[in-house]
Amino acid sequence: MNANGSSIRAVAFDLDGTLVDSAPDIGHALNQALRESGFGSFDLEQVRAWIGDGPDVLIDRALNALGQGDGAELRRTLRRAFDRSTLEAPLAHGAVFDGIHALLQALRPAWPLVVVTNKPSELARAVLDAGGLLPHFAAVYGADVAALRKPAPAMLNRAAQELGLATHRLLMVGDSAADMGAALAAGSPAAWAGWGYGVLHNLKTPPRWFAQRPGRLLEILDEEA
Repeated sequence: MNANGSSIRAVAFDLDGTLVDSAPDIGHALNQALRESGFGSFDLEQVRAWIGDGPDVLIDRALNALGQGDGAELRRTLRRAFDRSTLEAPLAHGAVFDGIHALLQALRPAWPLVVVTNKPSELARAVLDAGGLLPHFAAVYGADVAALRKPAPAMLNRAAQELGLATHRLLMVGDSAADMGAALAAGSPAAWAGWGYGVLHNLKTPPRWFAQRPGRLLEILDEEA
């Protein structure tokens, strides 16, 4: 493959629900944090529906479901426990999605690859490393402060700038409305990861491409070459 003639020159991937099926690990970390603070736990399907906006929003959603909407110190305690659990076993319960390793190996010679995720950078790097994916990526952009969270375009803008590209040459691949919203705000094309956690019909603006399987991204980029 040769990207020289393509309008797309690099690819940004979301992490949870796009590269890795990490819902079991996120659920484990959340439930462990909740139990340490004397709360009950949530089943995997409920946690999966809450994923996509980073751990702080995840914790807020869990506390709201428990009727514990107030308490900044409680949130900080849960976040510390969540991070500790994640770093102890980043991908012990989940797995890299089928086809992702082959996709990244095929893409990397022609297109620079980055990760743009609402997971904080330290946790994102740990998960990528545990899945054997980290060497594929030129950079990892995590939402280390709330203002960076997708659908804000800041991380995509920074990735494009550091790659020396205009944002319209950076393809965003993700499975959530936040991913698609960030791409729209940044002026980047987007591809929906149909194997992930998101629900396509919830989107206000549909992505340019829909990929039911990871290998479809190779076809999309070949079509753009």
